[in-house]
Amino acid sequence: MTRIISKAKQSQIIKESIMTEQFKAIIVGGGIAGLATAIALRAPNRKITILEQSSLNREIGAIVSLQLNASKTVEKTWNLAKTLQDKGPMMDEGFQVYNLDGERQMRIPLSTTEKYGAERMLYHRIDLHDALKKRATSDEWPSEPAEICVSSRVTHCDCEEGVVYTQTGEMFQADLIIGADGIKSVVRGSVLGIKISALRTGHSAMIMGPARNGSVYSIVAMVPDEDMNEDASNTSWTTHGDIPKMQETFADFPEWARGPLSCISDGEVGMWQLRDIDPLPTWMKGRVIIVGDAAHAMLPTQGQGASQAIEVAEAVGAFYADIDVGKDGVTSLSLEQIKAINEKIFACRYKRATTIQRYSRQTAKPATEEGSVKVKMSPSDFMDYNCSYNGALEWARRQAEQDKVVDDIEKMRIVEREVQAEEVTIQVQP
Repeated sequence: MTRIISKAKQSQIIKESIMTEQFKAIIVGGGIAGLATAIALRAPNRKITILEQSSLNREIGAIVSLQLNASKTVEKTWNLAKTLQDKGPMMDEGFQVYNLDGERQMRIPLSTTEKYGAERMLYHRIDLHDALKKRATSDEWPSEPAEICVSSRVTHCDCEEGVVYTQTGEMFQADLIIGADGIKSVVRGSVLGIKISALRTGHSAMIMGPARNGSVYSIVAMVPDEDMNEDASNTSWTTHGDIPKMQETFADFPEWARGPLSCISDGEVGMWQLRDIDPLPTWMKGRVIIVGDAAHAMLPTQGQGASQAIEVAEAVGAFYADIDVGKDGVTSLSLEQIKAINEKIFACRYKRATTIQRYSRQTAKPATEEGSVKVKMSPSDFMDYNCSYNGALEWARRQAEQDKVVDDIEKMRIVEREVQAEEVTIQVQP
């Protein structure tokens, strides 16, 4: 049973959040990032509350890909393999790129189980969202389920006190606040002290792919950004699409690619802004840490948006695994304890997420990237970088080993310079 609760129950949660001796986490946003973080944090003696601004907590959209770096976590660590298999996922065996004449330019195979232990999977976005929501809120799994408070639009938060405020005047307090409220994040503004606007792109492309055992076929047709009439300041991702205008936009595409567009009925087309953000200086402040698109929104060229949200969610769960609230008289975690854990999460995740974020932008518009922001990796190197990920703690260990090697090399260079300087000094003595 999925727990979506009433306003009366929400008032009870507010009171309990202050009174109970449990580790309390509030997650702002009930999308993929928020639900994944709730799953990762779910454990005995924890109270997890998800604040979702919509009234139904229903996902929208087309297909979504989970790269194998994330599918390993979802299927194995969170034991959702059977649940997701029942949804009819499709294995992504490769992708093909065509020019406007319909001539194939390249085909890249993606079979990866033998080398990396998992495959890139395609789901209908609603199916993935439903599976994650069930895992986070159902009694079928051990520990107290997370509870979702719908129609709870957060307006701001007090990072140091761990308090969030909603549009209806309610206040929620917790040990830990997770900002999983997307690219137009409100929580991010409270963390950084400034509003970060999503950056515009200007691309036209068509991406096709199946889901639900091939019973549905999703088409993502990206139009030039200047032709979209969306208000970047509102919180909605979608507006009603104009079918004739869409067909006109893709008039130069080959006939076989335009064919599916003629099958679309009115009301079945939505438009959303294709945006990313620049890497942020931090994801954390006080008792708050932001995750998913709120922290590292990226373009879809590498299919890593949802996967990076799941990776950071797993990291939050991993670094908070050993907290001991409710044991030995401990009633809550201090601000300094929360900050210390969040710093570890940030240190573990920032470079990796930022690298993938930059590479996704670079792939979309390579001519615009200059200097140090350009990722100097070939596609095969980047594939290894993506797919060799096996969880936050193992990644942190590898980072520490690499940092030690770099530190050792630098020390050797210092010694060599000192020896060379000493030799020069000896040579010039009379």
